Amino acid sequence: MSSIKRFIAGVTCPRCAAMDRIRAWEQNGIRYRECVSCDFFEQLPIEDDTSPELVTRVNQVRDEQKVQDLQPVRILDPGKPK
Repeated sequence: MSSIKRFIAGVTCPRCAAMDRIRAWEQNGIRYRECVSCDFFEQLPIEDDTSPELVTRVNQVRDEQKVQDLQPVRILDPGKPK
């Protein structure tokens, strides 16, 4: 349970588009965000971390069969006779 309000670097406000004006904090299982330049305010419930991780090219296991099927490509120079 954190009630310290911290600015989020590089985030733009969805209402006024001001950069580096959003601060966030958590309290009683709810995440809050607000803009110090306009009256934007948002509450989001904190979800469990039990949801599965999104599949991306970085966290996938390489399919060794696909790697073995790769073959090098030879580039022929049209100026040189064979």
